[in-house]
Amino acid sequence: MIKLNKIAEDFPCPVYAKVEYFNPGHSVKDRMALQMIEDAEARGDIKPGGTIIECTSGNTGMGLALAAIVKGYKLICTLSDKQSKEKMDILRAMGAEVYVCPTNVAPEHPDSYYSVASRLNKEIPNSFYPYQYDNLSNRQAHYDSTGPEIWEQTEGKVTHFVVGVGTGGTISGVGKYLKEKNPNVKVWGVDSYGSVFKKYHETGEFDEKEIYSYITEGIGEDILPKNVDFDVIDFFEKVTDKDGALATRELARKEGLFLGYSCGSAFQGLRQLKDRLTPDDVVVVLFHDHGSRYVGKVYNDDWMRDRGFLAPANKLAKDLIDSHSHLPLVTVSPTEPLSNAARLMKVHDITQIPVMQNGKQVGSIDDHTMLSCMLDHPVNSKLIGDIMGAPYPVVELTTSIEEVAKMVKSGHRAVLVEVEQGYHIITKQDIITAMS
Repeated sequence: MIKLNKIAEDFPCPVYAKVEYFNPGHSVKDRMALQMIEDAEARGDIKPGGTIIECTSGNTGMGLALAAIVKGYKLICTLSDKQSKEKMDILRAMGAEVYVCPTNVAPEHPDSYYSVASRLNKEIPNSFYPYQYDNLSNRQAHYDSTGPEIWEQTEGKVTHFVVGVGTGGTISGVGKYLKEKNPNVKVWGVDSYGSVFKKYHETGEFDEKEIYSYITEGIGEDILPKNVDFDVIDFFEKVTDKDGALATRELARKEGLFLGYSCGSAFQGLRQLKDRLTPDDVVVVLFHDHGSRYVGKVYNDDWMRDRGFLAPANKLAKDLIDSHSHLPLVTVSPTEPLSNAARLMKVHDITQIPVMQNGKQVGSIDDHTMLSCMLDHPVNSKLIGDIMGAPYPVVELTTSIEEVAKMVKSGHRAVLVEVEQGYHIITKQDIITAMS
């Protein structure tokens, strides 16, 4: 158990992290993986030399890989294609055969990672499909080990247990144990947007409209696993992909904890609920796995930036005009009829044009101003100079994107960048594209 310091300094109470990457397979899933196999052996569900087949987000697969190595079994893992390459590489390195399946299919689709595992189980003799979602050995492992450890390590003072929910084994097993010790302990589950848990818990409705693809690995589901004991869970909090990823990096930077993606989501969920806490509370948040499985994702600036999770780094005005700097600036003069501006907007699919005279900007014209004028004057005899607005601000190539954005936010429709041959324009869409 590790006390969180800088990242939790604005909390009213102490927050402790149950850091599960100290397990041999570097995740919380080692506990239930071993339990599922040993319970299967006791039932006679798998014989010596058999094959374990499991659908996994990666961590259960790694726990099963360790058990398979020690006990002499083969292992086949099916994963969805949103899982990190590091997880797949580690599984293969540990002797597992990996099937990568599409994420964006329904659970019952023949290509889903659930269906592929089920099919292989039927085709391969002496194979065992643990199916961690409905295998109650999963939550029993946490009732027997994780729950008692948390109770003992907090000397029975724990008041809140917080964890991301995927198969439901951890939250249900730990929650059941802690509530047996003290019925007042609050159990909070962290869910992803695109998952069904929160709405089902609050309404009893399995709403397929809640289901959509998301990036966070290891938490949230599009099914209702039997391991999720909703009676044990007091509340679900949803966390966005972006907020979970940023919190993961923040934990590394502020606490020196190099954690997996869902760990950031778990802490972010707790952070969103901190106003419910009091100085008398003692909170335990469980961190599922190690960051080495996400080096190419949440710890990679390019991956984060591609998904809009990081603000553009050191972008300048010159970067905003790169896509159209080879094109001449579309301009009009104040002495042209309004119809000329309308024609240019249509031809070039633009909504604003700087007004130039003798190489200098003297005003601007945009679609809103034009429409107002046309409605007021059905017979269009107006000149551009009669209705043009103020000139656009002019910036240098080295002006930061933040400064450019402030100018547009303050009411300007566009900004001009001064270059050797004249000007280029930066529009709202250029800024949105650069910042997304």
